[in-house]
This record gives sequence, C-alpha cells and structure tokens, in this order.
Amino acid sequence: MKETTSLIKIITKDFDIPEQLSEEQLRQKMVDAFGYLVDQDFPKLIQILYRADVDQYKLKELLENVEGKSTAEVIADAYISRQKAKVETWNKYST
Repeated sequence: MKETTSLIKIITKDFDIPEQLSEEQLRQKMVDAFGYLVDQDFPKLIQILYRADVDQYKLKELLENVEGKSTAEVIADAYISRQKAKVETWNKYST
C-alpha cells in the first residue's frame, strides 16, 4: 500500500485524484483521464507523457501491437509503469 501511496503522490502532480485509492481504482481513473485527453486535449496528453518521461518509442510500439486494450488503457498502463519505476528508484536511493 505504501508504494501505491507514493505512486498517487507522483500522479497528483498531473491529475486531480483522491489520495486513497486501490491500485485497480487508480488504474481505472487513469484510463478514464487518458481517454478524455486522447479525445479532447491531445496537446495536454503529450505534455503529461513528456513530463512523466514515458518512452515515446516504446509507447508507439505498444499502441501498434497490443490487442484487446483501448488506446487509453495502453497509455495509462505505460504511464503508471513509468511512475512506478520512479518510485522504485527513489526508494532504492533514499535508504
């Protein structure tokens, strides 16, 4: 749960989300948010992904090759994965 709390703290820099969410609830919020951004505010989507340092080439490959998931799900999973990697790095070097 501590990792999820740290993850939410990072994500709240980009999104207005409640602080007490399970990881699955967080994922669903991100899928909804990225779905909105894909349809309504693409420049903001690009800005968020750039600021989060989501690898654009890896994301492009995922979007082209992953079946059975919506675009918003693929983007949300890539974003969450990148933010988790940041939390792991911070935890590794903060001890």
